[in-house]
Amino acid sequence: MVGLEAIIATGFEAPIEQVGEPLALAIMQGGEVTTERYAPNVDADEKLISWSMGKSITQALIGIAAAEGTIDVDAPAAVSEWSDPDDPRAAITVDHLLRMTSGLSFAEDYVDDQASDCLAMLFGEGKDDCAAYAASQPLIADPGTTFNYSSGTTNILCRLLGDIYGRDDAFSAWADSVLFHRIGMDVDLTFDAAGTWTGSSFLHATARDFVTFGQLYLQDGRWGDDQVLPSGWVEYASTKQAENDEGTGYGAHWWMRDNQPGVFQASGYECQRIIVDPRSDSVVVRLGKTPIELAPNVDAWLDEILAELL
Repeated sequence: MVGLEAIIATGFEAPIEQVGEPLALAIMQGGEVTTERYAPNVDADEKLISWSMGKSITQALIGIAAAEGTIDVDAPAAVSEWSDPDDPRAAITVDHLLRMTSGLSFAEDYVDDQASDCLAMLFGEGKDDCAAYAASQPLIADPGTTFNYSSGTTNILCRLLGDIYGRDDAFSAWADSVLFHRIGMDVDLTFDAAGTWTGSSFLHATARDFVTFGQLYLQDGRWGDDQVLPSGWVEYASTKQAENDEGTGYGAHWWMRDNQPGVFQASGYECQRIIVDPRSDSVVVRLGKTPIELAPNVDAWLDEILAELL
């Protein structure tokens, strides 16, 4: 543990120009939280933003809906903008959306507000109804053929859930009952003006809550005697099915950590991470504010932590 503590210290004490601003680290190993560290201005009870880690949580809720029989993952997604059977987008399935292979046009850029569909959807013209903004995009590839990471596709999935389980408070109550409260999480969801949870980006929870969520996936969707996620859902999430332009593997709303076979992660803007490592029976959560160009430094530090846990 002396080695682990020293490694952790380097990630919190490094100059801000190397790693940005670390806020929280939590490690669960063998089903117990073994390590926590927080920035001086953060305590264990502070809820921090998920950014795109919310996509992986959306995947869990889709899985529960599939188990309840309200969503068929392999069927065309019930999206009103594509209801005309002659619309080529009518062929897009829930599975395509989960694997980011819908074929829809969407520019996932976090800096250039002149080119970014993501920024327009979350903060600009699409912010009142994020799913409608995303669903209105044209098809630029046949569904299932091309990987295009898109926050818009996640918000379409969230609207599908909202169509079934309700908007705003009704949706929160459902999500709490079927997922969050079942495993002991206390989260805050952010909804757009249409009442749809912005699951691509906006969930707030503590580091302990996020590590708890990772533990659910480490345990193949089980929590004690309770099978929270359907059988095979974690394998579906964590099996490489596509890759981005840099060659990083993607499953179904979860990323692969390709340099460590069998390890997968929820990943968010500013280097938010929930890393699930079956090799060491551990989950590592890192939360912070790190510019994209510094993310490799943080991931190298996380690799050191994972190696120490083996």
